[in-house]
Amino acid sequence: MNPTEQSFPSGFDVALAAMIDHTLLKPEATLADIDRLCAEARQYSFASVCVNPSFVARCRRALENTPVKTCTVIGFPLGATTTAAKVAETEQAIRHGAQEVDMVQHVGMLKSGNRDYVRDDIAAVVRTAHLSGAVVKVILETVLLTDEEKRIACELAQEAEADYVKTSTGFSGGGATEADIALMRRTVGHTMGVKASGGIRTREQALAMISAGATRIGASAGIAIVTATATSPSNTY
Repeated sequence: MNPTEQSFPSGFDVALAAMIDHTLLKPEATLADIDRLCAEARQYSFASVCVNPSFVARCRRALENTPVKTCTVIGFPLGATTTAAKVAETEQAIRHGAQEVDMVQHVGMLKSGNRDYVRDDIAAVVRTAHLSGAVVKVILETVLLTDEEKRIACELAQEAEADYVKTSTGFSGGGATEADIALMRRTVGHTMGVKASGGIRTREQALAMISAGATRIGASAGIAIVTATATSPSNTY
């Protein structure tokens, strides 16, 4: 259904909804939770749902004939699996219907100064995904990096021809900050998307990230964000 044909609650922000990846990556998520996530994404016309790989096929079926994309995570949440494992995971996710993949870079290799490994790791996933037209977002896990490491990570993702750089998994004790989004945007310029994810629970926070340079928002509090209602504190990974 076209967003203009739907009846939304008072205060609903259509443009903001189209920038949100409606996310549920908690290990205890049930099938009922996933079905609810998809129903909400359809109702509010979010950009995508972002789920763990085992739920991709179910989400793609639930979102058939809608503009809502199915997004999944690769090498999640540590990024320390082998490149071959990430590629295989990407291939399977795409076969199951994933249209976007959010891969975690190898943080340890980045911090070790092994730029070639990090770039090649990303590039292998990008090549696999792009063969099917899938979008790749690279999760930097900014809370674990220095500003210089964040800059290098963005440059490597750009060299690997990824589509987005993304702040966080939400599993390492920190999330998106305006400062990190601004740094990432300065580094990649206007050639890539920038996704803010982790700890974004209110409309004000989401708009601040967008003002800093974000073009996509990852959050489990998407409904509260787009309807400008309050939400109780909870993990947003």
